[in-house]
Amino acid sequence: MSTPESTRAISQDRKKGKNVSALRGLIPFLKPYKILVTAALFMLTFTAAISLILPLAVRGVVDGFSEDLDILDNYFVYAIFVAGLLAVGSAVRYALVTRLGERVVADIRRAVYDKMIGMSPAFYERIMTGEVLSRITTDTTLILSVIGSYLSYALRNAIMFVGGLILLFITSAKLTGLVLLIVPFILIPIFGIGRRVRVLSKINQDKIAESSGNASESLLASQTVQAFTHEAVSRTLFAKLTEEAYDATRKRVTIRALMTAIVIFLIFTGVVAVIWIGARDVKAGNMTAGVLVQFVIYAVLVGSSVTAFAEFWGEMQRAAGATERLIELLNSEDVVKDPETADQLDFPVRGELEFEKISFFYPSRPNIAALDTLSLKVKSGETIALVGPSGAGKSTIFQLLMRFFDPTSGRIMLDGKPISSLKREEFRKHLSIVTQDPVIFGTSAMENIRFGRPDASDEEVIEAAKAAAAHNFL
Repeated sequence: MSTPESTRAISQDRKKGKNVSALRGLIPFLKPYKILVTAALFMLTFTAAISLILPLAVRGVVDGFSEDLDILDNYFVYAIFVAGLLAVGSAVRYALVTRLGERVVADIRRAVYDKMIGMSPAFYERIMTGEVLSRITTDTTLILSVIGSYLSYALRNAIMFVGGLILLFITSAKLTGLVLLIVPFILIPIFGIGRRVRVLSKINQDKIAESSGNASESLLASQTVQAFTHEAVSRTLFAKLTEEAYDATRKRVTIRALMTAIVIFLIFTGVVAVIWIGARDVKAGNMTAGVLVQFVIYAVLVGSSVTAFAEFWGEMQRAAGATERLIELLNSEDVVKDPETADQLDFPVRGELEFEKISFFYPSRPNIAALDTLSLKVKSGETIALVGPSGAGKSTIFQLLMRFFDPTSGRIMLDGKPISSLKREEFRKHLSIVTQDPVIFGTSAMENIRFGRPDASDEEVIEAAKAAAAHNFL
């Protein structure tokens, strides 16, 4: 059984992400959907371009007050048409990006589950099952929020920032120069405080995973917890882990709120200053009111894009940590592996077993031998019983036989062939095991009985139930 300490050790051993480059791990999951990605990017560009056209229509309306009524009406129609295009484009963009996010996250969850379900119990000696579940659920939810929402929002705002900046220069180079003087003061807190947000986000996710792992472990062993009246201690430990996760969240939220406040204040202070200078130019007759309104709208769009980037940067930091944790699972190496070139058992399988000088140490107890130079031979058709006190190694023998672990030294033979030379899935088909505490899965009795042989017919399942004297009450 893994412990919080072993899980914490894994978290500490994890390579620390220096920036959002960990998100590159998502690229293999995006590649199969190139058409969807391309369509989403096109709609992002389209809606950003429409947003940049809208101020031109507003400028026409403002300056059109001095024109004929028909011309003024045309400007209003033009503005409504542009707004309609923006609405339709935004809806399509949302649908495409959301679908892409859901699809990618579903693939990631599948890939992680497919990897984890095949990992040997030796792997779970070093990590709690609850942490794995936390990564599959909580971490993938973070990635979904980034791909399905924040990423599209950020890309759209990046296009609007670049396009808006160009149009600002075209509208008024003088006022744009003043705006650019403010940009360095805005970027400093975004990147400076953003590093702190990334660190706190990583700590936050680790604490949540640790808390989830503790809850999963204690709830699955609820009978043991209650039998030993350990409820109060379990509640105290879970409360402690939950509070630690909350404290990490509180610190992260506080830092992000501070960053948002600084960026918004700097942006809108700069915009107000530019409007003040522009208003004086209108009074002096150096520009029209429509040009000033157009410039202000572009300035607000550019400023809003920077603010959105500040918000998005914090989410990117969280998603980078989540991606790193998931990719770590996908790249996990199992100490128990199938051989590249496997031997084949002779049919029919006789079932002759031999343990040759087996010694074994559990990974979590490397200094205590569970088995020490055990030799044992079981002939075909022979029935034997292993008797001994708790901890003598009876269960360990069966775990090694199933190749959940590999012996530290020695080898196990099945019909004269080392089981390490066989594919696990292949030789396990010829082994049957009945545990003292059988597992009941959350499905029908029919499917539980069929679990060991998914291809068994209903008639065979019923016969098995009768043989186990379970048919009547089922």
